[in-house]
Amino acid sequence: MEEIRRLADRFDLIEPVGGGSMGTVWRARDENLERTVAIKELLLPYGAGEQKADEAKNRALREARIAARLVHPHAITVFGVIDEQDRPWIIMEYLPSTSLADKLRDGPMEVDDVIRLGIQLCSALAAAHRAGIVHRDIKPGNVLLGEDDTVKITDFGISRAMGDVQLTATGEISGTPAFLAPEVARGEDATSASDVFSLGATLYTALEGGTPYGTAENPIALLYRASSGEITPPTRSGILTPLLTRLLDVRPDSRPTMTETERELRALAAGEPTTLVAEEPPPKARKGMLIGVIAVFLVLAAAAAAAVVVVLNRDEDTPADEAPPSVSQPQSAAPTTSEPVAPPPSPSSVPPSTTTPPSSSSSAAPPPAQTPGQALAAYYALIPGNLQAGFATLSDNFKRTRNQSFERYSNYWKDYRSVTVSNVSESGNTVTATLTYVKASGATMTGRETFVLVQQDGRYLIDSQRAG
Repeated sequence: MEEIRRLADRFDLIEPVGGGSMGTVWRARDENLERTVAIKELLLPYGAGEQKADEAKNRALREARIAARLVHPHAITVFGVIDEQDRPWIIMEYLPSTSLADKLRDGPMEVDDVIRLGIQLCSALAAAHRAGIVHRDIKPGNVLLGEDDTVKITDFGISRAMGDVQLTATGEISGTPAFLAPEVARGEDATSASDVFSLGATLYTALEGGTPYGTAENPIALLYRASSGEITPPTRSGILTPLLTRLLDVRPDSRPTMTETERELRALAAGEPTTLVAEEPPPKARKGMLIGVIAVFLVLAAAAAAAVVVVLNRDEDTPADEAPPSVSQPQSAAPTTSEPVAPPPSPSSVPPSTTTPPSSSSSAAPPPAQTPGQALAAYYALIPGNLQAGFATLSDNFKRTRNQSFERYSNYWKDYRSVTVSNVSESGNTVTATLTYVKASGATMTGRETFVLVQQDGRYLIDSQRAG
């Protein structure tokens, strides 16, 4: 039998009981206190270099110490953290359990069971937020279900400490963005409101059997989708549907707090009147949250390599920041996943336009094209040399849905040198083409995009866009 490893001359590692992209969880024995503990061995970013590895290690140690401040019956307690064998080890409470992710492999849960689970999670997360602690990685894999039906949340702050959901030096993503709030997927700092979204995504998954963002062929595509906040409306969530919609609001300020969420769940469990769920959320608002897709793309491009061509499987969020200015989502067509035009900010942060945008019928508009495919090619030929004509090629519906202004549109395209269109196929007013974007820095991005065009005054206007 392999010899049991000992840490800090105190902890005997008995057997691995879990693991993932960030490390291995061990069942261990604390000889000093004569108790069983869980120890998480954190893996430092591979190939990141000594300086980056040291930074990640120091962040992990700091985040673990912060998490240790929280003591709550529904949160795994952090007892301490040690630095040994040149990596961090987090000493935690041991709970004989299974993860929610494992449980959901057997299928979705009933609404009443999810309400009870949500109450316990909210009570711990609300306490964490009151203590100034943001979890940053709420997902089914971090929800533990004890043998006595106790629910506990684990891994506070560890995802951020280890650089989770960031592109690594090898071009891979560590972790999954499937439960990220849109603002976090776009590169903004996580907040308590971001935790609320991730909780909503976790409860949604438990009820619906899939994540709010659906599925994608690769993590980068899913990250793009998350950055737009475009979700698949719940269909199996029953009385939880209105509250879930609020939790998954694309705008952080419109989400309830964790304390309010716990109150609503307790009211639903008791069959009492609720307050937050009565408000109708604006579902279309999430379609305009492409403001940060650019940031996401820049992070991805920077991590890949200076002169390397980054080939992206463009999903719902890709185009917003790196794609051409033509996308809002289709009025009634398939859900939009990106906005190649200029990334529109969220409704709560859209700055007033100081420049008068040209109307769709502006004299700067390009000459009419005979087919939608020709119109799309003509549009991108305008970028970035004739942005007024380009902006005039976007439908009013697109501009309205994306909260687009000419000022924002212009600011977006100033970072691009050219866009070329190839491999065009048409089906009625729907055009699918391969787009190659060349940034001012020389970086190149290629993706397959689908557009819906509409006719107005004898010419085609771009009305929506999505990946693939």
